[in-house]
Amino acid sequence: MTPAKGQKLQEEAIVKRVSRKHDDDGHGGAWKVAFADFCPALMCLFLVLWVLASRSKEQLESIMASGSGPQDLSRGDKMMDNITNPAGSLISREPIPGKGGGNPGPATSPDPETKLTKTHYDSPADMKELATVLAKLSDESGLAGNLQTIITPYGLRVMLHDTDKQGMFQRGSAVPSDPFRQLLHRLGPLFSRITNQMLVVGHTDAKQYRGQGGAAFSNWSLSSNRAMAARANLLEGGMKAQSVLQVVGMADRAPLNAHDPEGAVNRRIELLILTPGQAKLISQMYGMPHDVVPLAPGVDSVTPDKAALEKLRGAVKQRTESHHENYQ
Repeated sequence: MTPAKGQKLQEEAIVKRVSRKHDDDGHGGAWKVAFADFCPALMCLFLVLWVLASRSKEQLESIMASGSGPQDLSRGDKMMDNITNPAGSLISREPIPGKGGGNPGPATSPDPETKLTKTHYDSPADMKELATVLAKLSDESGLAGNLQTIITPYGLRVMLHDTDKQGMFQRGSAVPSDPFRQLLHRLGPLFSRITNQMLVVGHTDAKQYRGQGGAAFSNWSLSSNRAMAARANLLEGGMKAQSVLQVVGMADRAPLNAHDPEGAVNRRIELLILTPGQAKLISQMYGMPHDVVPLAPGVDSVTPDKAALEKLRGAVKQRTESHHENYQ
């Protein structure tokens, strides 16, 4: 149509609305529901795999501890080094000393049948009585063949060692076996009744770990951890904390059987029940020195105990006089 003269041509703006029909009631949001169902299913799968992996580790530890399964003897009892923390795992699975293999239950109460005639043990006769009581407790715990006692000038040396049939700890770890844990719990109340202090010393065999770096887990770490685990179980049994004077790990440096450094008897925990005098000497050795006198510029010396020195002089004088009388 031609517009009239003098009339402005008006242009209309036409807006077209294009809509795309969505079937919101059909399959448009179904993927969201499927994804929401998939996430918990995937989480459950990871949980099941983690539980299965943990169960396999427990079974392997049990087999290696009992000695009934195949073991790589060429690599020693340090196989657990690669089992403890699998590569890629962010969850620490290091066994906790005193918490592996069952619930130890409450602290053991003192055994009324365990008779001690005194609370202070000093002489060899005293130590012999204590050794007899310890032997009885180990026999009742089924570990008679795992205990040896020796009376020394320093006190009673108690050696709790492995045998080919029975180990004190799970192989390559600081987790005590059930019989050893029960024995330590029974020894706790016994040691709580005496005033003697002790050294707790851990020993391993000569088999080495795969890692040889300075910061790698080694026999030094294992022996120290086992000694600390023994102390912890003695305390759980009722022993007083002040009964332990020192906890030491000696790795494989002091084997019981030097002809067989990898022998089971070398894996052991030693409890050295000290005489009061020896405990005092060790305490003074590591304690603050007293009566310091200058020996040389920049060098100090500690004066000896005067009473002990006079006693030694008297003994030397008496022996010298006796020697002269016999000579004449």
